Amino acid sequence: MRRSALSAAAAVTLAAAFLAPAAAAAPTAPAPAAPAVQAPSPVAAAPDIPVANVKAHLAQLQSIATANGGNRAHGRAGYKASIDYVKAKLDAAGYTTTLLTFSYNGSTGYNLIADWPGGDTSHVVMAGAHLDSVTGGPGINDNGSGSAGVLETALAVSRAGLKPTKHLRFGWWGAEEYGMIGSKNYVNGLGATGRSKIDTYLNFDMIGSPNPGYFTYRYDSALDALFRDYFAGLGITTEQDFEGDGRSDHAPFQNAGIRVGGLFSGADYTKTSAQAAKWGGTAGQPFDRCYHSSCDTTANINDTALDRMSDAIAYAIWTLSAGSTTPPTGTVFESTADVQIPDAGSAVTSDLAVTGRTGNAPSALQVGVDIKHTYRGDLVIDLVAPNGTAFRLKDASGNDSAANVQTTYTVNASAVPANGTWKLKVQDTGRQDTGYIDSWKLTF
Repeated sequence: MRRSALSAAAAVTLAAAFLAPAAAAAPTAPAPAAPAVQAPSPVAAAPDIPVANVKAHLAQLQSIATANGGNRAHGRAGYKASIDYVKAKLDAAGYTTTLLTFSYNGSTGYNLIADWPGGDTSHVVMAGAHLDSVTGGPGINDNGSGSAGVLETALAVSRAGLKPTKHLRFGWWGAEEYGMIGSKNYVNGLGATGRSKIDTYLNFDMIGSPNPGYFTYRYDSALDALFRDYFAGLGITTEQDFEGDGRSDHAPFQNAGIRVGGLFSGADYTKTSAQAAKWGGTAGQPFDRCYHSSCDTTANINDTALDRMSDAIAYAIWTLSAGSTTPPTGTVFESTADVQIPDAGSAVTSDLAVTGRTGNAPSALQVGVDIKHTYRGDLVIDLVAPNGTAFRLKDASGNDSAANVQTTYTVNASAVPANGTWKLKVQDTGRQDTGYIDSWKLTF
């Protein structure tokens, strides 16, 4: 995972502020709870991913790093050897592999794409992880762990002879540690048509942290629920991830309008007492004390977390690839009028008139938001229904330094009338960075 510019200590302070309740718009009613998401029925039960197999891949990556100056970084021999190792495994398992090159910082970089034969290629489920390390260490947790978990899941697909309804694709990214260079290159190279065929991208960056947490990506409510419900079946309560916002390879996909999800076991943020009580481990210590350091070796892995996270990857792949190939449909109402957001000022609204509907809004109302802003962590976003009920879509976060909000939220709006004027309400709570509402839409 790419390092954030924000210090861990500052992040803890800001996270505490972030978690404080925000004032609701008036008139307001409590936002209804998000509806339970019913996952599509998988073709067959997902297999248990043998953690010994995942650890064997990590041992190989460690050996590669040891033989190549202690790292597997972009532009170094250790990275190319890592890509060659993964590619050989996938070629032998029957995948169609493509090695894509790009140039960065005077060196050739590599992305590896592996397609499993079959499935509807106009509806792709994709999982990926970055394979590069920093120059200062072998990068076994960051991100050998995610790379190995995705690799062993791909090999499990082959062993099972899976015949998914959707097309399965896996990716291993280069130069993530320099700012998601490899994944950006891939997404940009797809073009609009190629991007439109990817229904879902799942990202796995650090899944074996030695003092682990169990975090889910929060950007898509259905994908968040998929992982949350899986871990609930193991008796584990997850939390939504904020530490990884904009810092890993899901970001280029998300910025391109592709729905993203994923898992994360924590980096250099500190585990709280409440988290230690819930997950075990040591409060007051980082999730990964060897983050971006030379001690990020095979000794820097929690086997239990690695096992659970790898099994969850397989569960998601089996479940999502068996889903219907018919994309969600519904009546769309959209506003494309630009609305400037004043810097550290009052909230502004963009109005959207909904007509011709009967009864109340749906329990899974889709709210597509495209806001251009140079520091999206400043923004608080609400959807306001015609009767004044406010649904909080996004809180401010001092940890979120990425630009723009380009995502789709799911809201249970079944208690409010559909017809009338809906409002997207946005307030900039910080200074210096600016932006505007580009467009937004409601899909009923």
